[in-house]
Amino acid sequence: MYIIHIASECAPIAKVGGLADVVFGLANESETRGHMVEIILPKYDNMWYDQIWGLHEIYHDLWVPWGGGAVPCTVWFGFVHGRKCFFIDAHSSENFFNRGAFYGFWDDNHRFAFFSKAALEFLYKSGRRPDVLHCHDWQTGLVPVMLYEIYQQRGLTEQRVCFTVHNFRHQGLAGEDLLWKTGLDYPDRYFQEERLQDPRHSGALNMIKGGIVYSNFVSTVSPKHAWEARFTDQGFGLGHTLHVHQDKFGGILNGIDYDHWNPATDPMVPVPFDPDTLDRKAENKQILRHRFFLRDHEGPLFGFVGRLDTQKGVHLVRHALFHAIAHGAQFVLLGTSPERGTAEYFWHLKGFMNDNQDSHLELGYSEQLAHLIYAGADIVVVPSMYEPCGLAQMIAMRYGSVPLVRSVGGLVDTVFDWDHSDRPIEERNGFVFDHADYPGLESAMDRVIGLWHGRPDLFRQLQLQAMASDNSWAQAGAHYLNVYEAIRHR
Repeated sequence: MYIIHIASECAPIAKVGGLADVVFGLANESETRGHMVEIILPKYDNMWYDQIWGLHEIYHDLWVPWGGGAVPCTVWFGFVHGRKCFFIDAHSSENFFNRGAFYGFWDDNHRFAFFSKAALEFLYKSGRRPDVLHCHDWQTGLVPVMLYEIYQQRGLTEQRVCFTVHNFRHQGLAGEDLLWKTGLDYPDRYFQEERLQDPRHSGALNMIKGGIVYSNFVSTVSPKHAWEARFTDQGFGLGHTLHVHQDKFGGILNGIDYDHWNPATDPMVPVPFDPDTLDRKAENKQILRHRFFLRDHEGPLFGFVGRLDTQKGVHLVRHALFHAIAHGAQFVLLGTSPERGTAEYFWHLKGFMNDNQDSHLELGYSEQLAHLIYAGADIVVVPSMYEPCGLAQMIAMRYGSVPLVRSVGGLVDTVFDWDHSDRPIEERNGFVFDHADYPGLESAMDRVIGLWHGRPDLFRQLQLQAMASDNSWAQAGAHYLNVYEAIRHR
């Protein structure tokens, strides 16, 4: 098959969150299985250009119809760690992609609507005819709309679309002016409940809804989250739309890159180890303690790596820190907060805990420290309020760090409780709690601390079972290829 991903991010060159890892990981897995895969991205000015090999102009004078006129673009090509990538470079007074940041601007909906239009125009004029377009999140929600409403009449008749929603919270709302700019010229047609009209704001268009309605298949990033999006408030108003289109909607669990996240070969892990040499993990734990000036200690070491925001359950992260210290354990944290009040609180907390030799708060982000925490921690805490998929728990297991998670989204699809899971004992790989409150968190922490002290042999067995969990891209890649094959023949 010939597959093209259209996305706003791709690791490692343009990364804000897990979306970037999915685009690269899935493209890599599909190409490894023998398919032809390409990726179309905006040409941002703040990409990591040193990670792109052989970048050069491949298509000159791509004139993209926009707002009654046309915007000239250049399309560039380069390899990103072996993946074939095209970059849309717009020469517009609106300066779509040269702003020093990927998101956060008042006209983001117009920026990415233009990108979607330009990607389709590039396919149309360059003669590329992929079997499947795989579009990601609200930024590309208009691709299937414009494909069906405009570009099928121009010859793109055989292309099918898989649309993946990574986070239903951000939906891409826009007004009627966007229809005029993109060439979708009939507002009465699109401001309909069964098409793009936002379910909560009748005067707005919803770009994710457009992707759901017009795509041939819609996925989200875990089976549990697919259920949550339909039947709970985690669909953020789109539950009814998903119900209407339930026959083409499902959850496919993300994977992680097992070449990148491998404690045996990871250059950022001071003492490499694997399941046969798990004892060496203790050396990384000691290095982690010394790095953060923690005292030598006989108890377990908890870790947290991630954003400090409401989604991640920051009140539970804070409580986990104090509960760990009060119960003979240590706690290290690595993260930043996009929320001003949360950021100020954690800086205050850092000052308060500064002299405590059983905790350390590193309020920033360092890839090297993230790898060291995964390699050195005994337990990694992921107490999210909601988590469409989650990568931290998968990475933790790969590094023999037992995940302690809340039972939401992809967390409950990947972590099976040591005491209470209905899975066979040999498949259990962590600890899970249900309610987003202190008693639930404390119960799970007390159970894992009790296992650590009371049955170190069983704790080691749990670590090994976590490391044996398969969260590679192999399974997700196979699922998506089955989807692609199915929609090709509809």
